[in-house]
Parts: sequence; structure tokens; C-alpha cells
Amino acid sequence: MHLRRALILFAIVLGLAAVAASVSRPHNDDDPLREPAPTTQAEQPSTASPGPESGPAAADLTFAPGDPSPQQLRAGQAATVRVEVEEAGQVEIAGLGLSAAAEPLTPARFEVLTSATGRHSILFTAAASQDEPVRVGTLRVVPE
Repeated sequence: MHLRRALILFAIVLGLAAVAASVSRPHNDDDPLREPAPTTQAEQPSTASPGPESGPAAADLTFAPGDPSPQQLRAGQAATVRVEVEEAGQVEIAGLGLSAAAEPLTPARFEVLTSATGRHSILFTAAASQDEPVRVGTLRVVPE
């Protein structure tokens, strides 16, 4: 019984020593078993250059509280529309099926690309209110 325990203990110690030796083995450049590192040229990061413009430049429109004046966008023109609010709530661009949450320090943001011309009301519904949505602006999409 004691001999069996001694052999098991010896096998465990021998196994742990082998694992420790393989993990802590120093890397030697003269090691014949080690494959040489492939020599390649340093990779240059690829840079993207803008191609020829295919359409109108992207627009950046901001609707501020207290300024319900309409803002204009050409059909087919990409735009970022931001809607600033004075209290937390939900902003919707009627007719485009877009809605987003907004807070006083975080305006609602929409990425818009539409070819449908027309007037689209921008509606705001306050989070703490049960009232109907209030129009805070109008987005006009005009022909190219």
C-alpha cells in the first residue's frame, strides 16, 4: 500500500516537473529545433483615398428648440439630422419612419438618405407627458 502511494506521488512530481520545464524553457536563437522566423518586409498600413464624388456632399442639419423653421435637403443627398430638446423624450420624423430618443445633453440623431420629395414634420413627445406630439421642425426634401 505504501509503495503504491509512493509511486503515484513520484509520478505526479515527475509530471509537474516536465510541465514546468516545458513552460519555462528559454528561447535560444541557436536552437536547431526552432524554426527561423520568416523574413518579410514590414507591412505598410493601407490608406484609403477618396474616389470621385458621385453625388452631393453630405449635409449636417440641426433643429434647435424654439426654432421651428424648415430646413432643406436635396433628394438623394445623405444627411445627419440632429434634433436638440429641452427635456427627455422621443423624436420622430413623420413620413420617413424614423424615431430616436433624445435628452437635453444628447440630441436625437438620424442618418437620412431619401429620394422621396416632400415635407416631413419632426415631432417630439416628452417622456413625462401624456400630451400629443409637438412639431419642433420640418425637413423639406426638394428635387435634385
